[in-house]
Amino acid sequence: MSSLVVFIISAPSGSGKSTLVARLMRTVPRLVFSVSYTTRAPRGTERPGESYHYITRDEFEQRIARDEFLEWAEVFGNYYGTHISVVEQAAAEGSDVVLDIDVQGAAQLKKRIPDAASIFILPPSREVLEQRLRARSEDAGAVIDRRLRDAASEIRNYSAYDYVLINNDLEESAETLCGIVRAERTRRTRIEPLVRPILETFELEN
Repeated sequence: MSSLVVFIISAPSGSGKSTLVARLMRTVPRLVFSVSYTTRAPRGTERPGESYHYITRDEFEQRIARDEFLEWAEVFGNYYGTHISVVEQAAAEGSDVVLDIDVQGAAQLKKRIPDAASIFILPPSREVLEQRLRARSEDAGAVIDRRLRDAASEIRNYSAYDYVLINNDLEESAETLCGIVRAERTRRTRIEPLVRPILETFELEN
């Protein structure tokens, strides 16, 4: 089995990231989705263990002190973080990990796991992103305006990512995302442990 691959996926709210990640998880085998920890309360139909792991602020800070998070951040007064156990679980299962995190978390995680594969999903334009946000009918106008400002701030960081996926068409973008994951799994530096035994059968040294 090749070494575990960590996939970081980031995007502004409304870019279609959640839909694309859901398609990826259904299509490509041997992937574990990282469910983040948070101190905020559940919203709407969110379910503990599926949307987030909900814990108290005190417990989160205790976990920070024990260095249990691969990355964490405080956003609008609430903590969010990726627990190290998700990587341990995936390694035990022989799977790879998919993380849906923001640019701040992605930068932290890249420092911890430099060979993680990072993917940034872009909307085709600001106008399209605004249309998508308003079409969801989930947020008030002031919230949408804030999300658009946040999007501009996040998009400035796109060049820090290994791949940039412009989500013009859902089907094409989903296919591309799956292709990126499959290609990363066959990167030479990742599969050297599998190559060496093959070379040995040809009495070759690498």
